[in-house]
Amino acid sequence: METLILTQTLRKLERDGLLTRTVTPTVPVRVDYELTDLGRTLVPVLVAVKTWSETHIEEVMAARDAFEEDE
Repeated sequence: METLILTQTLRKLERDGLLTRTVTPTVPVRVDYELTDLGRTLVPVLVAVKTWSETHIEEVMAARDAFEEDE
């Protein structure tokens, strides 16, 4: 199931122009994915989200704990 979800996600990213997929006909078959120029424009955005997450993880965890206590 997890492989299917990964495959579907990669195909959607390829469809959207964010990845290229290269199949090498070896045994076993090799499939490589690479960011396109468009995909690379997302790198700074993802780095910003990562930085925000690392900065605010304690607040997020506290909010989760408080939510779970109220349930």
